[in-house]
Amino acid sequence: MEYRRLGASGLHVPALSFGAGTFGGRGELFGAWGDTDAAAARRMVDISLEAGLTMFDTADVYSDGASEEVLGAAIKGRRDQVLISTKASLPTGPGPGQAGSGRARLIGAVEAALRRLGTDYLDLFQLHAFDAGTPVEEVVATLDDLVRAGKIRYVGASNFAGWQLMKSLAAADEHGRTRYVAHQVYYSLIGRDYEWELMPLGQDQGVGAVVWSPLGWGRLTGKIRRGRPLPDGSRLHQTAAAGPHVDDEKLYDVVDVLDDLAAETGKTVPQIALNWLLRRPTVATVIVGARNEEQLRQNLGAIGWELDAEQVARLDKAGATTPPYPYYPYHRLGDFTRLNPPLV
Repeated sequence: MEYRRLGASGLHVPALSFGAGTFGGRGELFGAWGDTDAAAARRMVDISLEAGLTMFDTADVYSDGASEEVLGAAIKGRRDQVLISTKASLPTGPGPGQAGSGRARLIGAVEAALRRLGTDYLDLFQLHAFDAGTPVEEVVATLDDLVRAGKIRYVGASNFAGWQLMKSLAAADEHGRTRYVAHQVYYSLIGRDYEWELMPLGQDQGVGAVVWSPLGWGRLTGKIRRGRPLPDGSRLHQTAAAGPHVDDEKLYDVVDVLDDLAAETGKTVPQIALNWLLRRPTVATVIVGARNEEQLRQNLGAIGWELDAEQVARLDKAGATTPPYPYYPYHRLGDFTRLNPPLV
């Protein structure tokens, strides 16, 4: 397993992390994505640790907290071998104190997560959404207090807009508070909006990307191809509307190239899609999920090898999109790299 620094921090994270959203199997507010129990989760953790995958990501809204409970049971007795990443801010109920990033809400959310996970600290705690109703100064002060209390070690955000993340970082800098070092974002071969503003911001400010849904909401699993309908029983039939929109023709163009590269490399379509992401600027770790051992082992096959430059270029071209304003004038004129040095 390859390990990378998480943004401008001293925390080393594995290139692949495990997403525990399928653990638990209960809940209505956010939905239950799977029904992995503690015994099956323990086996997933075993396989992950054998491969060097040491970071496990969850959230208080996954299965109404059951994801954290199951993960806590699965890592019991080996807390020192793992990194735990969890999130809060999304609604966990209808009450006014059950959503957002106010002081009381964040302190309560962290305390509840610690109880469910059976630990006394979190390696990474992320805000699951930006709370426009709470001053950023209050948010960063609360997170800093939790860091100083030893309850969380590093802080991050998830799904922030560029101005929201930059405003939070500026507030932390102004008041000497703990900075965000991670941004959990959607990024894939068929979802590249992250590249236009959030990637340069992350590069400039030392914020590492923790990538969710790297297979484009299940569209890059190798089951979808031009002229071939989704198989019966595919979860995408029920969940497509909840995920990021993807133009069908763009998807097919990307999958065509992935199929060609699979034939050339002997790797699977999802392994190639994951490997491409692992070489992108600012990406610290890519979260992979699995409903069973076979899926997990397949995802682990995305590491330990690299696409060559020509293969990467073909994928880049297939998945390229026209950047939005204010980036497209530079793109159109070919001056973007002159005005904004390439990310490395």
